[in-house]
Amino acid sequence: MARFPLFDCDVHQRLKSPKDLRPYLPRAYQDDLDQFGLHMPSPGYPNGGDRGYRADAWPQDGAMVGSDYELMRAQLLDPYDVRYAVLLGQELRPLSTLPDADYAASIARSYNDLLIEQWLSKDPRLLGAILVATQDPQRAAQEIRRVGERRDMVEVLLSDGAPMPYGKRYYDPIYQACADLGLPVAIHTGSEGPSPVGWGSYYVEHRQARPMGYMAHIASMVFEGLFERFPALRVVFIEGGYVWLPTYLWRLDSDWRGLRHQTPWVKRAPSEYVFEHCRFTSQPIETVDRPEKLLTVFEWAQAERTLMFASDYPHWDFDSPVQAMPPMADDLRRRIMYQTASELYGLPIDSGVKAL
Repeated sequence: MARFPLFDCDVHQRLKSPKDLRPYLPRAYQDDLDQFGLHMPSPGYPNGGDRGYRADAWPQDGAMVGSDYELMRAQLLDPYDVRYAVLLGQELRPLSTLPDADYAASIARSYNDLLIEQWLSKDPRLLGAILVATQDPQRAAQEIRRVGERRDMVEVLLSDGAPMPYGKRYYDPIYQACADLGLPVAIHTGSEGPSPVGWGSYYVEHRQARPMGYMAHIASMVFEGLFERFPALRVVFIEGGYVWLPTYLWRLDSDWRGLRHQTPWVKRAPSEYVFEHCRFTSQPIETVDRPEKLLTVFEWAQAERTLMFASDYPHWDFDSPVQAMPPMADDLRRRIMYQTASELYGLPIDSGVKAL
């Protein structure tokens, strides 16, 4: 095997404490933080709380897992030759479910400032995703424009769970800001409500529902005409699996052929929009009895243009760049491990190959 430089599209850094945000917040919210904490809603499922991480990823000083840059460097960045790692945070993604739009927008702004000052400044390999609150799309667009011209802020972060699907024109101010600055939109699993049949009893059930949210958002984006309104927009779907994609696209294309009179602005088959505009991250890559079977799915899903590597460090289901992917041709591995991401984010990586 050859080892290629790595572009990791899903790394989770965390706050040491919610009070880390305090210096970046307006005074009124500083007082609220002191008295009541962050007010972030519960994820709504029993996932083991803060035990859902690699056992070796907890800092020795007792700080929150994911909050120690030096440990991240020693466990991920250096040993795997990570040239770029996109930091997606952890505990603040549900902020778009908060009822107070002003508070949510202030939390997003404070997080972005903390990310820039306390993380991105430490290592040029670290890249940021701009967190926004969708309760007020105009204000979210202002936040994107405030920090979106920075070279180290490479995308705009939304949660899978949303009050309405992401193809709705309600979100257009966010997409317009992204289009103006050339930034992709990244959607990460989280904040989802129950499945179409209600709440499951166990976390393993909740994980199976993640692709349902992405399917709903993709259908909305295609049939609401999002990619016709914003032809340069790119969307990244993170941590929702991958093998479901090709058969879902078959169904989309089939239904569109029979119902296309309802959406005449959809000028091409839905799969064509997805292949052009959507990217997916690998973690958690599905495992099968014979890994080479995944290559058939990769072919159907055009993995050479749609799939990007993600480790999900430091979670318990971390995908090792060495072990997670099936054996494949070097050209395809190169595309998945760094080239597609480097093209998407406009950050070239040299193509040097190192022996394992």
